[in-house]
Amino acid sequence: MTLSVVIITYNEEANIGRTLQSVANLVREVGGEIIVVDSGSTDRTLEIARSAGARVFVEPWKGYSAQKNSAIEKASGDWILSLDADEAVEPELIPEIAQQSPIRESVPIKPSDNWCLTSVEANRPTPEKLRNLEKEPAGYWVPRKNFFLGRWIKHGGFWPDPKLRLFRRGAARFENRLVHEDVKLNGPAGKLRHALIHHSYPTLSDYIDHMNHYSLLGAEMASQTSAPRGFSVFNIVLRPVATFIYNYFFRLGFLDGREGLLLHLYHSVYVSWKYAKAWELTRKQHT
Repeated sequence: MTLSVVIITYNEEANIGRTLQSVANLVREVGGEIIVVDSGSTDRTLEIARSAGARVFVEPWKGYSAQKNSAIEKASGDWILSLDADEAVEPELIPEIAQQSPIRESVPIKPSDNWCLTSVEANRPTPEKLRNLEKEPAGYWVPRKNFFLGRWIKHGGFWPDPKLRLFRRGAARFENRLVHEDVKLNGPAGKLRHALIHHSYPTLSDYIDHMNHYSLLGAEMASQTSAPRGFSVFNIVLRPVATFIYNYFFRLGFLDGREGLLLHLYHSVYVSWKYAKAWELTRKQHT
């Protein structure tokens, strides 16, 4: 089998080197490629990616889902591992991916393959083996360790935080969403034990900037997919408070110390921002 690691980037020089280094041994072990689709970085992102041997493409920004699907379409590997630029593969995950039987036994079948060649015919899978492969996972859920201000957040819904990131080529695409895009898989999914490492927000400023951006995208989604939103005290005040209480107390977010307090406090602010911005967008559309 071969593996394509696909990553989208924009001004990620602080992260991309760590991400590429984490998958270098995996790509070397199973064979494959690294694909980076960049949307016009002005820092050293492209230089770092090329020096690591990645195939680099520069395209206009089309949105998270469309950009990630564009990267998937460029992959030639039998399997695809989709990563964010601020993620890395922990060392223990490398042999676990390489040793999965449906991955090791992947046999791409195409009508144009010339099966009359003796060397190819000898490796052609039997009908029974093909039936067994069809029952094997078409993708895998991978747990993710989220680091916030340098601390691994283990509670409040942030662990194990499973993500469907490893899948057969042609078996999955990212859903068309502005933010929080998920993979839609055509086939059964398995689970891996070892994790991705998400170096999400090293500073509070990073977190606040991201939440400001995501809340606007979430507001745009809300305004597009539902009835016009009026000013709602429930959504702007009570829902954020309930979100904080649920994650911080009932889901034990307080066990993550000061970092957990700040994470859940500002996440509840993000919820308030999202609904306030949705109301603001609705008001602008009707003036």
